[in-house]
Amino acid sequence: KGETVNIPLNPAGKKIADAWDVAKDEAAADKCKAYGAPNLMRVPSRFRITWADDATLKIESDAGRQTRLLQFVAPKVPPAPSRQGLSIAKWQGRASLNVETSRLLPGYLQSNGAPYSANATMVENFDVVKEPNGEEWLIIDTIVTDPAYLFRTFVRSTHFKKEADGSKWDPQPCIVRW
Repeated sequence: KGETVNIPLNPAGKKIADAWDVAKDEAAADKCKAYGAPNLMRVPSRFRITWADDATLKIESDAGRQTRLLQFVAPKVPPAPSRQGLSIAKWQGRASLNVETSRLLPGYLQSNGAPYSANATMVENFDVVKEPNGEEWLIIDTIVTDPAYLFRTFVRSTHFKKEADGSKWDPQPCIVRW
C-alpha cells in the first residue's frame, strides 16, 4: 500500500490508492481487480499463446486463470466491459503486433490498489526477439491512458523468456495478497 511513486496518479487516483484496504478486497467476491488487462502481463505468471480461431489470438495466464482475446476483426456489437476488455489487434510489419484495448471494468494497475477506471484504454506493442544463443523473448510495451486517475500516460515494458515446454503451467485463482 502506498508504493505508487512510479505511477502517474492524479490526486483522485492517489486518494483511492492510499485508502486501499487489502482485507476489504480479500472479503469481496471479486478478487481479480489486479488481473485486468492493464496489469495482467505484469503479474508473475506463465502464459499460453495460441490461436482461438483464424481471427483471434488467445493469451491464457496461469496467474488468476485469466484469458485475453486479441481480435483481428472488431465485433459488430461491442461486448460488455470485462476485466480483459475488448482488444483489437493488427500486425505492424512481420513480427510486431499492436493491440488497442478498451471496455474495461475498473481495476488495479498494481496489486496494491493503484486504480484504473472504466474509462482507461491501453495500447500494447508485442515484439518477439530471437537471441543468437537461441533464446526467444516476448517484449511488451504498454501505454495506459486514464483521464480519471492518471495525470499522464502510464508506460511500462515487460519481457518474457520463452520456456522449452509447458511443464511449469499451473493455473491458480486470483489472489489479493502475493
